[in-house]
Amino acid sequence: MKRTFIIITLLLLTLFTQAQQDSKAKGILDEVTAKTKTYKTISADFTFSMENKEMEIDEKNDGSIKLKDKKYVVDLPDAGIKVFSDGTTSWNYMKQGNQVTVSTIEDMGNELMDPSSLFSIYEKGFSSKFVAERNVGGKSIYQIDLFPEEDVYDVSKITIEINKSTMMIQSATLYGTDGNLYGIVVKKMETNQDFSDADFIFDAKKFPDVEIIDLR
Repeated sequence: MKRTFIIITLLLLTLFTQAQQDSKAKGILDEVTAKTKTYKTISADFTFSMENKEMEIDEKNDGSIKLKDKKYVVDLPDAGIKVFSDGTTSWNYMKQGNQVTVSTIEDMGNELMDPSSLFSIYEKGFSSKFVAERNVGGKSIYQIDLFPEEDVYDVSKITIEINKSTMMIQSATLYGTDGNLYGIVVKKMETNQDFSDADFIFDAKKFPDVEIIDLR
C-alpha cells in the first residue's frame, strides 16, 4: 500500500506552493503549470522503479495514468494494483486477494497523494533549486531539485527533469529517508482525449467476487 502512495507521490505533488523558490526554478515551474492547465485531460505510460543498493533491491514496473480535472486512474498491471478516484472517493484495488479499499480523499491524509495535477509537479512545502540545463538523448532538459521544508514527507530530495521543448515533466526521482530510491520515467503522453467520468469510478461488476473494504 505504501508503495502505491509513493508512486502517486512521484506522479505529482500538489499544484500550488507557498515555498521559497530560486527565480530560475520558479520561472520554469510556472511555465510547466501554465502549460498543464491548457489540457482538459492527460494520459501517460510510465516506468516506475524502486532501488535500494544496501538491500539489493532493483524493481521496475510499467504503468499508466489517466487524469481529468481532479479525477484519476493509476494502473500498475504487473503489480496487480489499480487506483481510481472521482475527486471525492478513492478506490485502491489489489488483484492479489481480489479486494478493494474505499476511502475519501480527505482520509488519505497527505496532500502529496493527490495526483490530480500530473506533470505540474509544483510543490507545496518544498523549496526548489535550478540545477542545470543539459542534453539527454538529443533533447534539452531542465533539472530542478525540490527540498522538503518540514520532515513530513519521508523524503530528503526530489529531482525532476523537464523537457524544454514541451515544458512537461519527463522524469522524477524521489530520495526516500528509508534508503529507497524511487523513480518515474514518462514513456508516452497524450492530451485532450475524451474520458467518461465513469472511467474514474471503481465498477465492482467488472471484478467478480471482489471483497469491498469500505473505510468511509
